[in-house]
Amino acid sequence: MILGTKSDAPKTRGPVDSRGYRIFRIVNTVVLIGVVVVTLFPFLNIVARSLSEEAYIITGKVSIVPRGFDLTAYKLLMSDGLFWTNYRNTVVYTVVATLISIVLTTCYAYVLSKPQLKGRGVLVGIALFTMFFSGGLIPNYVLVTSLGMKNTIWAVVVPNAISVFNLLVMKAFFESLPSELEEAAAVDGLNTYGILLRIVLPLSKAIIATMVLFYAVSFWNSWFTAFLYIDQQDLLPVTVYLRNLIAGATSAESAAADADKVQAAATLEAVTIVLTTLPILAVYPFVQRFFVRGVMLGAVKG
Repeated sequence: MILGTKSDAPKTRGPVDSRGYRIFRIVNTVVLIGVVVVTLFPFLNIVARSLSEEAYIITGKVSIVPRGFDLTAYKLLMSDGLFWTNYRNTVVYTVVATLISIVLTTCYAYVLSKPQLKGRGVLVGIALFTMFFSGGLIPNYVLVTSLGMKNTIWAVVVPNAISVFNLLVMKAFFESLPSELEEAAAVDGLNTYGILLRIVLPLSKAIIATMVLFYAVSFWNSWFTAFLYIDQQDLLPVTVYLRNLIAGATSAESAAADADKVQAAATLEAVTIVLTTLPILAVYPFVQRFFVRGVMLGAVKG
């Protein structure tokens, strides 16, 4: 006769948290909350300043809540067609430059990760040398001008196509991949390019996503290269446009010419940060998911 439906087997219990571990979790939670608050406060302050009146900003009365809600600075920027042209340029420069940088960095790093490569030490030495020494501002300007790249997208993309730091990070990652996978692919008939495209790159999604983010942020925030090599206003990125707008709005000549710019001068810096940060914040969640995934994505399970 069955007296009940419950199993008579003893129930297994998970490990009981020790008192020290519980204290650690509490302290860890408090510390992480503090880090989040410290990280978010400056950004919220910048957003509040971009929406506040100049008088409240000058007197230091703006914290994370806007005071005297004012959109003068935003209206000043949005009403200018050149702003949207420069913004489009920034998007194009960032996409093209990031794509070229990822291709070149991946190929260079994959080659350097092969210990059997003849002259590998020389290639690594050349990369490291450029990390600490450069030709200088004037020689670089003469070189870019003599190559006919001035006032073109290539003046922004080519000089900074490879970051040596990113190159070394990718090289170390490729060296950590099991060589047996490539050897098995070679036995199956794949050549070097086939191994790179069909074996190595699928396993490298995490590091490639990280490099895409690093390069994209770098090119998006860059302004000095374009400021140096581009003279035409309609070819400048938005970072140079906003830099020039802030400089003009805070000058005495601009103050006498346009009262709206005088009123918005105190908020232009905050508006600059907000407008140049929002696109990166919008893209980051789509890239961040790759950071938490294993580096052996798609590896053969034994």
